[in-house]
Amino acid sequence: MPSSKSRPWLLLAGPLIVIAGLLLYPIVRVTVLSFQRYNLREVISGHPVGIGFDNYKQIFSGAPGLPASYLWKTILPNTVGFAVLAVTLTVVLGTLVALLLVTLGPKVRALVIGSALVAWALPAVTGTYVWVWIFDPDSGVARHVLQGVGLLGPEGHNWFTDRNSFYAIALLNVVHHSYPFVAITIFAGLLTVPTELHEAAKIDGASAWRRFWSITVPLLRPVFAVVTILSTIWDFKVFTQIYLMPGGDGVNPDVFNLGVWSYISSINQTKYGLGSAIAVLLTLVLLVITLVYLRVLFKEEEDL
Repeated sequence: MPSSKSRPWLLLAGPLIVIAGLLLYPIVRVTVLSFQRYNLREVISGHPVGIGFDNYKQIFSGAPGLPASYLWKTILPNTVGFAVLAVTLTVVLGTLVALLLVTLGPKVRALVIGSALVAWALPAVTGTYVWVWIFDPDSGVARHVLQGVGLLGPEGHNWFTDRNSFYAIALLNVVHHSYPFVAITIFAGLLTVPTELHEAAKIDGASAWRRFWSITVPLLRPVFAVVTILSTIWDFKVFTQIYLMPGGDGVNPDVFNLGVWSYISSINQTKYGLGSAIAVLLTLVLLVITLVYLRVLFKEEEDL
C-alpha cells in the first residue's frame, strides 16, 4: 500500500504526465530548434544544422533585411510598452467597474455584468475585425464621426499605417476584451471586505479614496496580484489582435511585437530556428517580468 505522503502524487501522476507532454515537450523542442538552422531546405531533407547561438545573434544584431536596432527600437517597445499600458488600463478600468457594481442594485448590476461578459466572451478574432471595421480608412465609423465634427478632412486618414495609432487601436481592442474578467474578479473580492471596516473609517472621517487605499487595496492584494499577473501574461503574448489588423500580417514590420515576429519568421519566411529563438526570448522576458513582480509583491507582504 502506498504511504499517505505518496498517495496524492500517485493520484496526480496521470494529469502531470499529460501536462508534461502537452507543455514541457513543446518548450524543449522550441528551445532545441532555436540553436539550429531549420529552414525550408532542412525541413525537406529532415536534417537540421546546429549553429549554436547564431539565431540569437541575428535577433540582437539585426536579422536579414532589418536594421541592427530593430529589436531595441521596434520590437521591445511594441511588446513591453504595449503590455504595460494594456495591463495598467485593464486593471484600472476593471477596478472602477467593480467599484461601480458594488453600488448598483441587483437588476442593474446583472445588466452591467451581462453586457461586460459579452465583450469578454467575444472571440478575439471577431472583436479584432469589429475594431478594424470601426477604424476602416474608407468607410469606418471613426472616419464618419470625426469628419462630422470637423476633426478630419475629406481625404480621411489610414490609422493602420502609423505605429502609434495602430497600437492605440490594438490597446482599445485588448482592454475592451480583457477588463470584464478583472472587473468580475475584483467585484467578487470586494464582497468579502467587511462593511464594518468602512463604516468605522467613515466615522473617523476618512474619504472614499482613503478608505479604498487603506482598507480595500491591502485586503484585496492577492486578488490584484492574480489579475495583474494573468493580464501581464496575456498582454505580453498578444498575437491575434496585432496579426489580424492591416499591416500586422507581415506588410509593416514597424508594428511587429515578439509574438508576431516569431510567427512571421517561422511561417511566412520558413526560418523555424530564428522563429523559435524569438519565441524563447519572449518566454524569458515574460518570465523575468513575472518573477520581478512576484518578488516585489512578496517583499511588500513581508514588510507588513
